[in-house]
Amino acid sequence: MRIAYGVMGYGRGHAMRSLSVLPALMREHEVTVFTSNDAYEVLAPHFPTVRIPMIGYRYNDRGGHSALRTVVDNLSPMADLLLRGHGMEQVEREFKERGIQLVISDSEAWTHRAARRLGIPRISFDHVGILAYCKPHFPPDLWHLGMRDALGYRAAMGVPERILISSFYQAEPKYPGVKIVGPMLRDEVLRVKPGRGDFLLAYFNKGQHQYLPHIDRALRLLDIPVVIYGTPHRGKVENLDFRAPSNEWFVHDLANCRAVLSTAGNQTIGEAIHFGKPILAVPEDAFEQRLNAHLIERMGVGMKASLRGLTPSDVDRFLANEDYYRSNMKGRIKDGRGEALQTLNHFIAELAPPRAAGSRKPATTASRELVGVPGTVLPKAL
Repeated sequence: MRIAYGVMGYGRGHAMRSLSVLPALMREHEVTVFTSNDAYEVLAPHFPTVRIPMIGYRYNDRGGHSALRTVVDNLSPMADLLLRGHGMEQVEREFKERGIQLVISDSEAWTHRAARRLGIPRISFDHVGILAYCKPHFPPDLWHLGMRDALGYRAAMGVPERILISSFYQAEPKYPGVKIVGPMLRDEVLRVKPGRGDFLLAYFNKGQHQYLPHIDRALRLLDIPVVIYGTPHRGKVENLDFRAPSNEWFVHDLANCRAVLSTAGNQTIGEAIHFGKPILAVPEDAFEQRLNAHLIERMGVGMKASLRGLTPSDVDRFLANEDYYRSNMKGRIKDGRGEALQTLNHFIAELAPPRAAGSRKPATTASRELVGVPGTVLPKAL
């Protein structure tokens, strides 16, 4: 079957989730990935990949989201998405030229809307769908933001034919056809045995904006080494070790650290829990991350702190309770990949046209970029 796999390009978490299932899907089907930005850099070297337009947050000088910059910079891509501009036309053209028969989308709006317009069945496979397709599970102080984001997600993505959600926590589906599985663990994660190092692992999904002087000051004042991913810096300075992006080295450091300080993306949290690492979540402004941080505390596997006001005392208080957090991880370590692949194959079989069921054509199309379509940063953090 000829499948388009849309991946949200913001951060690396969506790409990591996709990496856990794409190789298995490509053994049975002809799959083309549609994505941009961070996810494009991760996926294009390994799979036939098309670069597509995106929408996303912009940041202010304090490391938070700038509403004005976000609105202004996204007027053009939003018009393209909603009014069927040049980018949407090219996505539709790619679907027609490649004979796409099914779309699987990880929070990616262009592939969702192109499929709906062309009458192609869709499978939603992400984490954000837990806001839109499950019963509300938001704390009182985030209730209105949660309802707003759930409505916005449904407006952008619509209601696909099948819905699969990967999450580090459980929620109650709102509709009978919604399936929830555990975190998607890649082969790199499953191959590594966890150890107990003496260093703190810090990860920022947009460190060029989030790694501000007060964060640097707080980490330098700690009396333990800190390994840091996600910033533009490189090399060792005092107790800090700034490292370049690397899937394998990040997994190795995650498996062998003492604990994790990170922005609150679902994929990173799921992998940290798999390795039994307590999590100090410093969520960015996105509602999903704030909800994830709240649930980390409710599950007792970590603590939340303010990205804008992090202090050494926050980290010390977190590390003082690490044994408690680690004890609460027993029974929560779960790999959802097997169940997700089984569910995806079941959904694909249900939605496949009769003449295409069970057929496979070798994938030969190389990665390409849609000419004249500017890429921006996507609106949700991981």
